[in-house]
Amino acid sequence: MSQNNYGAQSEKYRFISTQHGGYYRHNFIDHAYLYNLYFPPEAIFASFKEQIHNIVLNYPVAQDALAGLIGKIIDQPVERIVVSNGASELIKIVSGQISGKLIIPVPSFNEYANAAPSRRVVEFPLDFPSFRLCVEKFADEAFRVKADMAVVITPNNPTSMLVPKSDLVWLAKKLESHDCMLIIDESFLDFAENPDKISIERDIADYPNMVIFKSMSKAYGIGGLRIGYMLTADLKFAEVVRNRIPIWNINGFAEEFLRLLPDYKYEFLESCKQVRYDRDSLYEKLCGIKGMTVFKPDANFVFCRLPDYAQSAPDVTKELFIKHNMYIKDCVGKTQPDSDRYIRIASRTEGENRKMVTALIDVIGLKN
Repeated sequence: MSQNNYGAQSEKYRFISTQHGGYYRHNFIDHAYLYNLYFPPEAIFASFKEQIHNIVLNYPVAQDALAGLIGKIIDQPVERIVVSNGASELIKIVSGQISGKLIIPVPSFNEYANAAPSRRVVEFPLDFPSFRLCVEKFADEAFRVKADMAVVITPNNPTSMLVPKSDLVWLAKKLESHDCMLIIDESFLDFAENPDKISIERDIADYPNMVIFKSMSKAYGIGGLRIGYMLTADLKFAEVVRNRIPIWNINGFAEEFLRLLPDYKYEFLESCKQVRYDRDSLYEKLCGIKGMTVFKPDANFVFCRLPDYAQSAPDVTKELFIKHNMYIKDCVGKTQPDSDRYIRIASRTEGENRKMVTALIDVIGLKN
């Protein structure tokens, strides 16, 4: 690579690393953002084109009608559902405005902690180096700090690890005795094996202190549409959150997507199967790198500790982008020990994953 090209790529990397989207405009392979590459099908885009004048020129429906559309998809009553402009809107409301003291295991998705005033959030370290959640210790700490909300992301981001359903049920019951609400973020659950059996959604009525958050961007591959929802049997809490949502928080394209989605259930399930296949193949390839610690994934990304002889995670991430035009995430911004040794790699297609592993081997200095 010439000095000019290296400098241009370095400048491009500096810009991209400060952005939160729009990556498709900059011509690189995105192994950072986490979404389903195999959904939506082209038929949905064709429907958008046919309806584009109506979608653009007219106001979308408001909350009650949107909740009805989600309710049809997940088979839940309207009054239990709040539809949001991505899960991030819900996080801002619940973490930033409603919770008195929130506790969350870390490392995790930073927005839950970032959205809350610092004095009202407690970060609970996952067991190291396994990064597993001990729900007994988590509950004890929630009681000690007098938390009124506890958050569990399953599968977790960045670790890609699932928390067993039995643990979540135990945790909800334990927290209920201390008037603590349990928020379960299931945004990546569709990529785990047998998601219908491990989701808490269908059992939500049994747990009055349980709330489920779901970002549809990941599983349905619609980051640009910005759709999320909250599900709870606590109707008073649902109303409190609903009253903080703008009357038109979802645009017409998102509404149209929700209307079309029930007709594509088979295509969605097949797309998730393909994501799981690609992810498992990526996991196996990464396990072949000498000295790499690779955590078995349940979501559509893989969490790794770099070999001791490799450069730091930020250096590897930067060099991978500059030399190979591929972007992954380092975990320096996460609350965890040795954060500068860990990376998160989003799974793409089989061919793209293979090329990424070859490039990663090159960057960390291994020879085939």
